[in-house]
Amino acid sequence: MRSLIPLCSMALVLALTACSTPEEVDDYSSVPLTIWADEERAQAMRTFAEAFARDANRQVEVIVVDHEELRASFLSSHATGLGPDLLVGPHDWTGELASAGAIVPVGLDAEDAELFSPGALAAVSYEGQAHGVPYATENLALFRNTDLVPEAPTSLEDMLETGAGLVDSGSVDQALSLQVGEEGDAYHIHPFFTSAGGYLFGEDESGGPDPTDLGVAAPESIAAFELLAELGEDGSGVLTRSTDSVNATSLFTSGEAPFLVSGPWSVAAAQESEVPFAVDPVPSFAEGAEARPLIGVQAFFVASGASDPELAENLARVFLEDPELSVILYEADPRVPALDEALRMVTDQDPNLEAFQRAGEAGLPMPAIPEMEAVWSPFSQASADIIGGADPAEALMEAERLILESFEE
Repeated sequence: MRSLIPLCSMALVLALTACSTPEEVDDYSSVPLTIWADEERAQAMRTFAEAFARDANRQVEVIVVDHEELRASFLSSHATGLGPDLLVGPHDWTGELASAGAIVPVGLDAEDAELFSPGALAAVSYEGQAHGVPYATENLALFRNTDLVPEAPTSLEDMLETGAGLVDSGSVDQALSLQVGEEGDAYHIHPFFTSAGGYLFGEDESGGPDPTDLGVAAPESIAAFELLAELGEDGSGVLTRSTDSVNATSLFTSGEAPFLVSGPWSVAAAQESEVPFAVDPVPSFAEGAEARPLIGVQAFFVASGASDPELAENLARVFLEDPELSVILYEADPRVPALDEALRMVTDQDPNLEAFQRAGEAGLPMPAIPEMEAVWSPFSQASADIIGGADPAEALMEAERLILESFEE
């Protein structure tokens, strides 16, 4: 195998190529397959490319595109016919990419769904067909400092009471580290929002998200944020905009907070710190519904303009038949493998993986409909404003107005 780093445009900042030896490659298979991914997944995709190249007897080139530009660049390249064969990205892109005709079904069905984590294949499905091959899942869970809190909290109220007691005793500086920030964070607030009775979209007849039933400013969602506002800066102060993506994890790893709501990406930092920890499900309000973290699925999408018409079926088959490919991806980027057999293979290396999967059992797949893109920013900003003291009804109604305007564009 060989690797090379060519000079690229600003969008295409790095390329890593893995290929078979010349003796193994015929004239047809020497045309390289290209994978686009963001820089965060560069190492994982490079190692995957090397393994997949051996299985597929095909050169595989990984081109790294800035995450902020990846989806838009892929859609633009689809229109010009100059895009990659494969795209790596989150499953909530599925609806937009499929409706634009930029990706194709991958040949996985309901029987194959049993090989993956619950909901993983459904998450990459659009109009009843799987349009991606899931390789990893991620969801929020509760990190707990086991020195300070030996037992998992039984409810959100139990957790906050414990945290407040630790603050009062001087053991910690704040009861909970939950990422909010000045611009809000819809992803991190979602478990508590749903436990309090709120919802983003209703469900259609098939159980999927229904864009005609937007719940952002529904009475249930306003009531939910009235409850959450009591935890904000004008209430108990448990939730604060000063906790953001920069310091949320470090507040826990430094011992300043006994609890952290975060995903598997925080495990490495927690393990490197001297804080002993356990991973539990995000607790629910005692009198509320179950807390439902959003389930994210990382997936391979096959471009409709792929150079090999059989690529989708080949990728799906190779991925299911060789769980080592999933293990390779995990070792390069430790996210919970979506393939059950691969998860069993790596659980001994990190028991936190199973804990995250348990924490996601009540989760909700991140809506993969095109309309979800319009929800993120307005809903996030409304949540930050409410945590900061804004009126829940006014903030959510303004967010819904902006979202509906985007729907009409």
